[in-house]
Amino acid sequence: MTLATIFIAPEREKPVRNRHPWIFSGAVKKLEGTPDPGSIIEVRATDGRFLARGYYNAQSQIQARLLTWDEDESITDTWWRIRLAKAVASRSQYFDRGANTAFRLINAENDFLPGLIVDKYGDYLVLQALTLGIDVRKQMIAETLAGLVKAKGVYERSDVDVRRLEGLHTAQGPLWGAEPPPYIEIEENGVRMLVDVRAGHKTGMYLDQAENRALFGSLVARTQAKRVLNVFSYTGAFGLHAAKNGAETVNIDSSADSLDLAERNYELNDAQSEMVEGDAFSFLRAEIEQNSMYDLIVLDPPKFAQSKQHVERATRGYKDINLHAMRLVNPGGHLLTFSCSGAVDADLFQKVVFGALADSGRTGQIVRWLSAGEDHPVALTFPEGAYLKGLVVRVE
Repeated sequence: MTLATIFIAPEREKPVRNRHPWIFSGAVKKLEGTPDPGSIIEVRATDGRFLARGYYNAQSQIQARLLTWDEDESITDTWWRIRLAKAVASRSQYFDRGANTAFRLINAENDFLPGLIVDKYGDYLVLQALTLGIDVRKQMIAETLAGLVKAKGVYERSDVDVRRLEGLHTAQGPLWGAEPPPYIEIEENGVRMLVDVRAGHKTGMYLDQAENRALFGSLVARTQAKRVLNVFSYTGAFGLHAAKNGAETVNIDSSADSLDLAERNYELNDAQSEMVEGDAFSFLRAEIEQNSMYDLIVLDPPKFAQSKQHVERATRGYKDINLHAMRLVNPGGHLLTFSCSGAVDADLFQKVVFGALADSGRTGQIVRWLSAGEDHPVALTFPEGAYLKGLVVRVE
């Protein structure tokens, strides 16, 4: 079978040879053949040398997502099954350990499967098809993964804006097997939580923070923190890890539905918390005016920068919220602060937090740099995968 071929402009070959998985439209010198949307194409240099194979989408700015750089490797259903099995095998510690019953199973480009996100919640898988190439294969992928992990069902949550860039509509619903119940109970670091995989954020919750929540709980225990503030709390996961270790917690979020589920999660763990519905920025300013103080604060905001065009505005937001939080930390207490904006790199984020510290009139030390957990690996050829960054700051 002869595949359609795109030829790369000579000055744009280097990223392909270095195995970056994206080819932008501006790198394509010419196209030979008429590939179907989402079909496999070859990538060659202008002199005809083989470079890679991947799937194609003429409607996307990223016209090809690369799958192999081996000329002898054909992209067949068998290839997909082998690659999926490798990703699942790399999570064997999560299957064997049993401490966490929810984790990321497939991490898109970082597992060398561009455009595919799959999270496991107990006996159910939640799949996001972010690209056309994955969308046309999602049924086969769902069936393959269900067999590999003995899932009861695979549910699709392809309800993300990025699909519009691929010429796709949003999609949601069962893909294979049983539909998940309204809430799936999971266990994370000894904490029980209910997850709404059909309407919750992302695929249900922020699994990338699981290891950081464990650290948060251990920090509460080690420092004997008595009063803890969880800002942008969603369904209370950070707060629950603090409450488990004896702290009094306050959870602040703008969503009443999220706080209702947080309340249920606290009840599930025989714990209590103050739940505050409102704007985080306004809440922090009010707490400063009331001279409130906390031993430990976590800031886990949503993505402030959707693209590079939003970075300046995002950094103002990050500085503002970190400045207010630092003024609320008891001397010797800690601030855990995060950014999930991929357009804001770790160096810039650290500089923003430094600026907030300087304006607060406090002194501080970084005691740890944080990132996503081991179930969210970052391919060395795809630095864009390192979107989550965080700092543990001791404030004096």
